[in-house]
Amino acid sequence: MANETVSVKEALELGAAILRSADPNRAVIDRPRLEAEILLGFFTNLSRTELITKRDQTIDRKEFFKLIEKRKNFYPIEYITGKVSFYSREFFCEEGVLIPRPETEILVDKVLEIADCDRDITIAEIGSGNGAISVTIACELKKAKIIATDINEKAIELSRKNAAKFGVENRVKFIHTNLLDNIDEKIDILISNPPYIKDGFKLPKNVNYEPKNALFAGSDGAEVLRQIIALRKRPLICECGFDQEKILAETLTQNGYNDFSFYRDYANLTRGFIAK
Repeated sequence: MANETVSVKEALELGAAILRSADPNRAVIDRPRLEAEILLGFFTNLSRTELITKRDQTIDRKEFFKLIEKRKNFYPIEYITGKVSFYSREFFCEEGVLIPRPETEILVDKVLEIADCDRDITIAEIGSGNGAISVTIACELKKAKIIATDINEKAIELSRKNAAKFGVENRVKFIHTNLLDNIDEKIDILISNPPYIKDGFKLPKNVNYEPKNALFAGSDGAEVLRQIIALRKRPLICECGFDQEKILAETLTQNGYNDFSFYRDYANLTRGFIAK
């Protein structure tokens, strides 16, 4: 009969080895020891330093390795721990709501570059997800009022939870609706990180656990972006796919935008646009 407990040190080593063996030719789990540390810290509520100083402490073998097995099967670590880092803040995250990506921080940077922080402004976001974008902007722009929408009611609930965590719930309103339906306020800046993946595109194994309606948008991935552009709000800042620059440039021009540019991400790929 296997031991029911294992030391912190052994759990870390075994956990890292299991994650390393999950897909040795693919970098989905490309940081096995770090992820084993994250999961072990989450399970034990110990800091990374304490995982060293308390390495002989014993834990429940079966329960910890349930987490390791979930991650081995590419279940997102953010869903396991219930948290995700975005713009140097830690947000609540849970299954059924899109996980914000590091490259989406660039979208926030673009908003901060053009927003007038010295006056009261209203910024609208289409597709709030877990609220990371809107809450971050509210934290950075103390005079801004944010209106964020999402068709996913679970996302709206989680967004409100994150707004409350950072004390901006009085300046960020989350509304369960499509696009800007029933939104009457004057909007100074419209932003969105909408679904923009082509239908049928083969996703990495870990992304398959995320909500499909937050990822896919038609045969060319631009269906939702077209709807947003057709609202003709200025300025408009959106994230988009790396291969959508040509089709979106045409759509922007057709909708009366004559001043727009595309920005790139950390891999030097097209990641979004600013239209004025």
